[in-house]
Amino acid sequence: MVRPTASPRKYRRQFVRWLLREDRNEKVGPHFQHSWWQVMCLTGVDYFSTLGYQPGIAALAAGALSPLATLILVLLTLFGALPIYRRVATTSPRGEGSIAMLERLLPWWQGKLFVLCLLGFVATDFIITITLSAADATAHIIENPLVPGFLHGQAISLTLILIALLGGVFLKGFGEAIGIAVVLVGVYLLLNLVTVGVGVYQLLHHPDVIAHWQSTLLAKYPNPFVMLGISALLFPRLALGLSGFETGVVVMPLVKGSSSDTEANPTGRIQNTYKLLTSAAVIMSFFLLTSSLVTTLLIPAAEFQPGGKANGRALAYLAHFYLGNGFGTIYDLSTISILWFAGASAMAGLLNIVPRYLPRYGMAPNWTKTTRPLVLVYTVIAFVVTILFRANVDAQGGAYATGVLVLISSAAFAVTLLAHHRRTRRGMLVFGFITLVFIYTTITNIIERPEGVQIAAFFIGAIIITSLVSRVWRSTELRAERVEMDEAAHRFITEASQGTIRLIANRLNEGSVREYFLKEKEVREDTHIPPTEPILFLEILISDASEFTQTVRVQGVQVGSYRILRARSAAVPNGIAAILLEIRDQTGKLPHAYFGWIEGNPIQYLLRFILFGEGDIAVVTREVLRKAERNPERRPAIHIGG
Repeated sequence: MVRPTASPRKYRRQFVRWLLREDRNEKVGPHFQHSWWQVMCLTGVDYFSTLGYQPGIAALAAGALSPLATLILVLLTLFGALPIYRRVATTSPRGEGSIAMLERLLPWWQGKLFVLCLLGFVATDFIITITLSAADATAHIIENPLVPGFLHGQAISLTLILIALLGGVFLKGFGEAIGIAVVLVGVYLLLNLVTVGVGVYQLLHHPDVIAHWQSTLLAKYPNPFVMLGISALLFPRLALGLSGFETGVVVMPLVKGSSSDTEANPTGRIQNTYKLLTSAAVIMSFFLLTSSLVTTLLIPAAEFQPGGKANGRALAYLAHFYLGNGFGTIYDLSTISILWFAGASAMAGLLNIVPRYLPRYGMAPNWTKTTRPLVLVYTVIAFVVTILFRANVDAQGGAYATGVLVLISSAAFAVTLLAHHRRTRRGMLVFGFITLVFIYTTITNIIERPEGVQIAAFFIGAIIITSLVSRVWRSTELRAERVEMDEAAHRFITEASQGTIRLIANRLNEGSVREYFLKEKEVREDTHIPPTEPILFLEILISDASEFTQTVRVQGVQVGSYRILRARSAAVPNGIAAILLEIRDQTGKLPHAYFGWIEGNPIQYLLRFILFGEGDIAVVTREVLRKAERNPERRPAIHIGG
């Protein structure tokens, strides 16, 4: 007897249901909040993990000037990025970040397009964080002397396996990670402190190394001012050490505040986020300076080059060289863990970015609100980037730095713009100067390493094209979160429901009695509405056509003997359709809406609808109703006069 087997179609349906099922708890309440130092560890898996490759990249980029260039980077961290993001934390305590600040300060389509461009750089930053961290974790695996030799030359394969494991974790479900982050960051910083301490000890007991470094610098740069000037030109190549600030403000909802905090004024949470940002910046600045000094002075320059034992793993080289392979292996395992977890932090950031912006703009399908399809998309993109860069840490440094610098520059610009809006002259001057410094750093990095902006341009182009296609595709959705009516509007509708509910769509001009008299006369003649039948006027005012979904608020207005339902919406046809369906649900009767016939180029009206929310109102309203209500017998009636 042959047992019946499930059809492939059934398995496909089950797979699709599993793929689109949302398991995440989006609400972050008090029970999910933690002390600021614990949340700092969560951001630190991204920020502090750059110590795995930053000293090697710095030495490769700046050579003997690496400690001086790093000093400039530290000054920019403490007196540039830190003040900027403290101000961002004050302005967006619910984790909106600098992008949301710009979204509020730059309304209409220019704000949306600017956000889309920034999302391209966000994608560059986070995707390269995943691929770069995985590639550096692979470097620590391969270069460990206890690892079998057959793994050498398998960098791409090992990196792809790490990325696939990361994607698999998120497909299964990524729960609360702060506990893991605290352990990883604590162990990693302790091991780095030991390694750096041993390096400083070696320098103190071998002063000839310091003397040789100084003589090398003075021989090449006899003028100290020239030395500082060249260091200032070189420090943009070290910009990887600035990562982590944007993540620090995005995770603010996880920071526990004080008992006196309110949702409108979470002062305690803001103050604790200040502590988070400041502590992370100070800790990172200490390690950046000390690690740059010991690695530059103690490691031969040839070892930093591609193929060298310190390439992409300078501190690990010192750990093995001075503390033995046992300690070095422990250091490698810690570095591999935190680098892999940094990819998890970046993936979590990506999974929050798309649902926060694109579906709300109507610029992404509804399935992008769920985790698993996005995980698959991001994992595939990370695979492609890894293969294109051949899992090379140095090759991806420019792209990573570009994403980081553009985000920090945009945050500085947002804070400067906010100071301008508040007319604080001192704030404008200070933050404006910081913005110029970051813009200079960004431009310099782009000129020297254009692959970063090339990748970002690809992401920006892909996001803009898919967003516009999605916006057009979804433009005939209802697009109303809900409809709210004031008391007068309710009364008008209730009284009109005693008979047939008839609404005349009107474009508001001067709002006079004469305007409504002429409009009523025209529509009654064109559509043969009996003169004894009562009518209501329906007017939609455009609020912001670049928005996609809004709450439609209806106000009842009386001009002479004429009763008007007046509302604001991002698009006229969608607003009318939402109000008609709300009237149907309230009264149990199908309303009739009357429109005038519009003549002209249909393509022109289509563009007006997409960009400005107007166009051929009657035709689009009918299409919106058709998609929102599949049953024709429950669909409000549309009449067009001619």
